[in-house]
Amino acid sequence: MRNDFPVKFDRVCEVLDKHKCDPNKLIAILQEVQEEYKYLPEDIMTYIATALGISPGSVFGVATFYSHFTLEPKGKYVIKVCDGTACHVRKSEEILKVLEKELGLSGRKKTSDDMIFTLETVACLGACGLAPVVVVNDEVHGSMTKEKTIELLNRIREQEKQENNK
Repeated sequence: MRNDFPVKFDRVCEVLDKHKCDPNKLIAILQEVQEEYKYLPEDIMTYIATALGISPGSVFGVATFYSHFTLEPKGKYVIKVCDGTACHVRKSEEILKVLEKELGLSGRKKTSDDMIFTLETVACLGACGLAPVVVVNDEVHGSMTKEKTIELLNRIREQEKQENNK
């Protein structure tokens, strides 16, 4: 590796080596890279395309086709609010509005300035019996109310404060 090679590409090179720069492993490569960076930066996708000997358009096409991939940076805590039928009927929209207000977010601005929170709305989380449902990273919170949502945010903020004071 050259000394002037950007450090942020080190992990990408490891992933590419692991998959032997096989273009047939593009999805697996993108998944691992996104796991590392929490999103797929444009310059890294271009680098992957070059390393695999395929067009950047092919890489971008795959990255934008699958909803699992994101081209925007996400916060440490990704909060998903279900707005499927069961959740919607049980007022998930009110929970979404509380979260937007508490986090200073809107329909267009999905990630807090401090990169701690990202707020997403999803069509269904498959937990209709627990409606309305909020998922924080991989943790499911059912039967949510506006009050429970604020309590959840406060717990996360307190946890962050404690981690930062270590």
